[in-house]
Amino acid sequence: MVATLGQMGLEEDIRQQKFESEHQKAAINILYTGSWIYNGNAARLKKHGITPEQYNVLRILRGSHPSKLMLADVSSRMIDKNSNATRLVEKLRQKDLVNRELCENNRRQVDISITDKGLGMMKSIDSEEGEWIDTLKNISKSEAADLNRLLDKLRG
Repeated sequence: MVATLGQMGLEEDIRQQKFESEHQKAAINILYTGSWIYNGNAARLKKHGITPEQYNVLRILRGSHPSKLMLADVSSRMIDKNSNATRLVEKLRQKDLVNRELCENNRRQVDISITDKGLGMMKSIDSEEGEWIDTLKNISKSEAADLNRLLDKLRG
C-alpha cells in the first residue's frame, strides 16, 4: 500500500483517523514519508548490490574525490548519524568500491577514498536517478522548494 502514498491522505494510508495535534500528525507524516522514500531508494540500489547507507558513504567519498577522508569525516556527513561507518566502509572495501589506508603521518588515522570501480557504480546509479526522482514529481518545483525550506526550518 506504500506505493500509493500521495494519492491518499496519511489517515487512510496508516488507518488512523485521529491525531493528538497537527504537530503530532506532521511528525508521523514525516516519518511515514521518510520510510516511503527510503524504501524506494533501497529498491533502486539493490540491483547494484548496495544499501542506501553504503550509497551515502560512496556519495560522500565521491564529493571529496580525489581527496581522501578520515572515517570521522565520513561519519559526520552521514544522513543517518546512527550508521556504523566502520562496518559500511569495510563492506564497500570488500566490494572494491573504496580504499582504506593507514595514514603515513598518523598510524591511528585511516584514510578512505572511492575507487574507480566505485566512481563507475556511482555514474551508473546517477544515470537512473531521474526514475527515482520522478516519484517526487507530484509536487511542483516551487512546492519542493517550500518543502525544503520548511524541513530546514523544522531542524533549525
